[in-house]
Amino acid sequence: MPRQTKTNLKKISRQMRRHILDMAYRSKTGHIGPALCITDILAVLYFRILNLKPNQPDWPQRDRFILSKGHASAALYAALALRGFFHKKILQSYRVNKGRLHSHPCNHDVPGIEFSTGSLGHGLPVAAGLALGLKNERSTQIYALLGDGECNEGSVWEAANFIANNSLKNITAIIDCNNFQGFSAAANIDKLPLADKWLSFGWQVLEVDGHNHQQIERALILARQDNAPTAIIAKTINGKGLPAIENTLLSHYYVLDDKTYQEALKLYREDARPD
Repeated sequence: MPRQTKTNLKKISRQMRRHILDMAYRSKTGHIGPALCITDILAVLYFRILNLKPNQPDWPQRDRFILSKGHASAALYAALALRGFFHKKILQSYRVNKGRLHSHPCNHDVPGIEFSTGSLGHGLPVAAGLALGLKNERSTQIYALLGDGECNEGSVWEAANFIANNSLKNITAIIDCNNFQGFSAAANIDKLPLADKWLSFGWQVLEVDGHNHQQIERALILARQDNAPTAIIAKTINGKGLPAIENTLLSHYYVLDDKTYQEALKLYREDARPD
């Protein structure tokens, strides 16, 4: 089931955000800001782009997706549940004792997760290995979602260089540019000219509004058609969908209190709770 063209992406994004809020409130933990800001990207990937079979997670011809910024796992779990990889009830086990859904993605017990991530800078190198191994499988594409702060890691650029030098055009890197890291604004750490940097490594670069479904989908389709690896720089808002913490450093480690959660429920009252 490669593409679900009739799916309402706006509705999917809202449902994902509702699930993220429920998971974060129930567990009293979570990187809620980074999860909320990649929701629209994952909605497009899982409901328009990725060639997958949820009832056969290890299908050999599937596309591969690596969430390199593993701390945003709540968004990935919400996408996988809505796509049918597991029942939505399992979302209730997020970050609880003996639960299946950990703070960072673990592929041992959760269908649909290709690789366990969390230590930043590892996702793109893993994706590079997958792309090399599957280079002759013309229909299989590899995707890795990184954070802009994660691009401070040298391993990202070692992998970018390796991918370009080996002409691995079957890989797309998506960089979530929310302009924040764990403890500061990204610009305070390293004013990296991301587009120029990726171009200098021989990649095609596309820039999109990371909350515009049409722009995201168009860029991902173009990436599959190009003869070079593609980096999509997605400009996002940290904490998107929860006005109290949007575009703030606070959102990275924010713990939902009762008042903020109840206010959020008013915004998403029409969106289904986990079954």
